[in-house]
Amino acid sequence: MGRYILKRLALMLPTLFLILLANFIIVQTAPGGPVEQQISLIEQANKGDATAVAPSSTPTMGNGGKYQGSRGLSEEMVKAIEAQYGFDKPAPERFWLMLKNYAHLDFGESFFKGEPVIDLILAKLPVSISLGLWSTLLIYLIAIPLGIYKAIHNGSTMDKATAFLLAVGHAIPVFVFGVILLVFFAGGSYWQIFPLQGLVSENFEQLSFLGKVKDYFWHLALPLLASTIGGFAGLAYLTKFSFLEELGKQYVLTARAKGLSENQVLYGHVFRNAMLIIIAGIPAAVVGIFFAANFIIEIIFNLDGLGLLGFEAIVQRDYPVIFGTLFIFTVVGLVLQLISDLSYHLVDPRIDFESR
Repeated sequence: MGRYILKRLALMLPTLFLILLANFIIVQTAPGGPVEQQISLIEQANKGDATAVAPSSTPTMGNGGKYQGSRGLSEEMVKAIEAQYGFDKPAPERFWLMLKNYAHLDFGESFFKGEPVIDLILAKLPVSISLGLWSTLLIYLIAIPLGIYKAIHNGSTMDKATAFLLAVGHAIPVFVFGVILLVFFAGGSYWQIFPLQGLVSENFEQLSFLGKVKDYFWHLALPLLASTIGGFAGLAYLTKFSFLEELGKQYVLTARAKGLSENQVLYGHVFRNAMLIIIAGIPAAVVGIFFAANFIIEIIFNLDGLGLLGFEAIVQRDYPVIFGTLFIFTVVGLVLQLISDLSYHLVDPRIDFESR
């Protein structure tokens, strides 16, 4: 298993390189980059308030590499703006410098916030980890027992009733649940029970320990509820059908014929085999919960985490923040995939990736 781990770790480097390269090409060719935005801001400031209200288009690259719409700026000023954001160098050189800096965990400085990207990520990370861990824990604590129950009582009234609720939860997007919860329980049109935004209150530091815990979960209640409702339906169905498939196999009939109880059959034989497919989906589920579903939740509930940071960076074309968060997300996803493969072996020692 040691050789397999080393091989997987070695494969992470070219995978990470290709992901960064593909995204670098896409981002660099997209219109409305930081240079164009800065030129537009300077032009609007030069025109004054009278003309600033008139519609104006974002400068774009024209023939010969000149910025259209930047006729009010001198060529020296445009070159100074390009140098400020590092665009005075050709794209291959910029990509190579980025890789060299990333090798030392130097993600550069945000174009628009004026802070090191690593400091921004570390500042936002606790919020995303907090929301991601609690939502993942709740989803698995609800989905797996519910899936097992539905498999054991397949076709019962309870199975059919929960199937309808799961179908509704799976069909409605997470952001719709978030908006509904805000409207009904955060002072939108009905009750002001929970706070509208943020993870803690303004007087959080003055509260006692129990007061801080209560305030924290009071703010986290609606985001967690929205994330959990939208996330556990698929896992519950996966668990159910995985157990149903195992329950119909010959070794289950043999175990029952030997006189083993249902609990012994279920948790001594079926559980280990049925959980393999669920373990396989853990990395994708965790990455999806952390960086996809909770990305939307952070925006809706104005939680100052990595999701909101990444969204603002995309809107502002803040390339160092975009690639810094992309690097973190990719590394986490690759490590989780490796952990998933190792979990296969722990659950069933017969699975040996090193021999393949």
